Amino acid sequence: MMMILLMLFMTPLFFFMNFWEVQVLFILMSLFFMFKINFSLIFINISYMFGYDLMSFMLVLLSFWICMLMMLASEKLYKMNFYFKMFMLVNLFLLLSLFMTFCSLDLFIFYLFFEISMIPVLILILGWGYQPERLQAGMYMFFYTLFASLPMMIFIFYFYNNYYFLSFYFFKYFNMSNFLFYIFVNLVFLVKMPMYIVHLWLPKAHVEAPISGSMILAGVMLKLGGYGMMRMMVLFIEIGLKINYFFVIFSLFGGMMISILCVYQSDMKSLIAYSSVAHMSLVIGGILSLSYWGFIGSMLMMLAHGLCSSGLFCLSNINYERLESRSIYLNKGLLNLLPSLSFWWFLFCACNMAAPPSLNLMSEIILLISIISYNYILIIFLIFVSFFSAVYSLFLFVFTQHGVLLMKLNIMIVNIREYLLLFLHLLPLNIFILKSELLMMWL
Repeated sequence: MMMILLMLFMTPLFFFMNFWEVQVLFILMSLFFMFKINFSLIFINISYMFGYDLMSFMLVLLSFWICMLMMLASEKLYKMNFYFKMFMLVNLFLLLSLFMTFCSLDLFIFYLFFEISMIPVLILILGWGYQPERLQAGMYMFFYTLFASLPMMIFIFYFYNNYYFLSFYFFKYFNMSNFLFYIFVNLVFLVKMPMYIVHLWLPKAHVEAPISGSMILAGVMLKLGGYGMMRMMVLFIEIGLKINYFFVIFSLFGGMMISILCVYQSDMKSLIAYSSVAHMSLVIGGILSLSYWGFIGSMLMMLAHGLCSSGLFCLSNINYERLESRSIYLNKGLLNLLPSLSFWWFLFCACNMAAPPSLNLMSEIILLISIISYNYILIIFLIFVSFFSAVYSLFLFVFTQHGVLLMKLNIMIVNIREYLLLFLHLLPLNIFILKSELLMMWL
């Protein structure tokens, strides 16, 4: 409750502060929340209908961190004075809605803020996007998520009408074996993550979104689906043991197809967006395996992917600001042009393909073990997903950094703000693996 009030009272300050003062305020808020870590296995800091356990804590901390980096990446809006005060307010409203979503103890409140968190992202895409096609991308995103979530509202009303409670804490004492309700509840999370077939809104939204929109979409919004699925799967263990197998197969098959599709992409943002779908297919497989290690691996993968994918979008934006193009075939020979940035490209591409010592490697190993132990036949799909994740990551690095310069350029040097932005993505991504036992205590 204290953090909610802190964010609300920050609102008037935005009208009197400049870019760096707001940045310091966000950093202090992130650090303040970091010291409130919860090591217990139960919900703490409970206030009416809000509280958090370690899983909620890690995702809220990720939200604070990514929102702080969103502000740092959007200095161009401040310099151009392009509705920057409004941008900061939208950013704060988004952070507030994400905080309330992850800290909800009540299913209806969770659903309410789950939907509300879509509105600021839509405003970011429509207000600060690049091309006129952003209207179409916004509509895709809005209608995919809205129509998929309506059946869940029917389930919430039915559940409350029959059992008179909606608290997450008591779900473990109930067991629902209704196939229709299983689909109603999980459809919204599968669209949000997204799963293959219902993923079309994500590449469109990423390509049209500004850098801040892409960062929050890849970093946190996709994690809402995984978080919701973990919370709700407790209700459907009996039916899940019978039919999860089909969803796991379909998800991993989709991950394989998307991984192959990544190699054919010519747009950097589009490639990174499709790689998100491929990584999320492993998360879906881990959660639906209903195993201890599956849940742990999915949680680690969500944190690792949030930082790595957001960092890759920052890198592509740094190139876009200088070259005015996102095409992989036009962004050639950058090793000659921005040699210091090539080092960062290599680090993030290596993390994206799960190289040590990144958190991606650990999460992928745990997920592979949990999915293979669920059914060893699935190793066929996993081989393709793992192999092609390395292929498209190396493809992205090699095509952009090597080759002959194709464009006449108006080049700015990479400044300290951009190095700081990339460093703050990479630091937790590689440091968390040293204290990974903290991330395994929540289950």
